This record gives sequence, structure tokens and C-alpha cells, in this order.
Amino acid sequence: MAGPTGAAKRPPKTQAGGGQAQKKPAGKSWRPSDKEYASRPPPNWKPRPGDIQMGDPLYVRPKRRYRPGTVALREIRKYQSSTKLLVQKLPFARLCREIGLRFRPQGKDFRWQSHALQALQEAAEAYLVYLFEDANLCAIHAKRVTLMKKDIQLARRIRGIQGGLG
Repeated sequence: MAGPTGAAKRPPKTQAGGGQAQKKPAGKSWRPSDKEYASRPPPNWKPRPGDIQMGDPLYVRPKRRYRPGTVALREIRKYQSSTKLLVQKLPFARLCREIGLRFRPQGKDFRWQSHALQALQEAAEAYLVYLFEDANLCAIHAKRVTLMKKDIQLARRIRGIQGGLG
């Protein structure tokens, strides 16, 4: 009979050795029940192509989260060890051509050699890298780790005309 809460009586629990253990069918893979829908599969479980059916829940591993600054340090090491250019070539070439249009003689058109654009890009990136290094030193001197606009302005001002202030 049901009690005052309306719950049916449960059968008594059996002893540890008494009772039959439920046997799992041989050859069947692990399949989640409705309650285990979002739980993770056993660590040694690998799905076989025949085991996966339409509508089966797929376990998606959560994306790895790194502590703040870890990825930044990894990127710094990566870019310091490489020699490739950091700015893409085509956008930089378009910028150079656009600036060149302002300085061309009336009715004339400039043609650009690929080596000239590459040399301009190398020089521009080297200038920016050294500028950011000096600006970073200014930020560290101010007891900050964040680079600000005023750090770049101070670095340019200290460098003077020879450093690109012109």
C-alpha cells in the first residue's frame, strides 16, 4: 500500500552476497540512459562505427582553459622564435599603394616592385617592434604591465627625430 506521501513500498534490499547480479549483454557497447545523457563515458570507451546511431548523445570535451597570461607568454615565445612577417602582405601592399597615390606627380602612376614592398614592410615591422619594446619599458617603469597610449608617446618623444618622431 502507498503511504501518506503516495510513494509505493520498495522491495527490501538483499545482502551483499545474496541476490543475482545483473548481467550485461555481451558485445554491447556502453550506452547512456536518460539520466546519464550529459555524463561522460567511461575512460576506456571508444565508439565503433556500428555503435553510433542517429540521436545518440556525443560527449564533447570542454575546451581547455589556461590561466591568464599563459597563452600570451606562449605567443611571445612563438613570435620571437620565428622570422616571418607579422602583418599580412596584401593589406600592407594596398596601404603602401594608397599612400603612394598622394605623392605621385600629376597624371603619372607608380608601379611597385615586390622587393620594394617587402623592404618597406620589413622596415615598418622592425620600427614597430622596437617602439613597442621601448613603450613596454616605459610601462614597466611606471609600475604597470599594461601598455598604454601614453607609453608609446613617451617612447617616441624620448627617441627624438632620429627615432622616427619627425
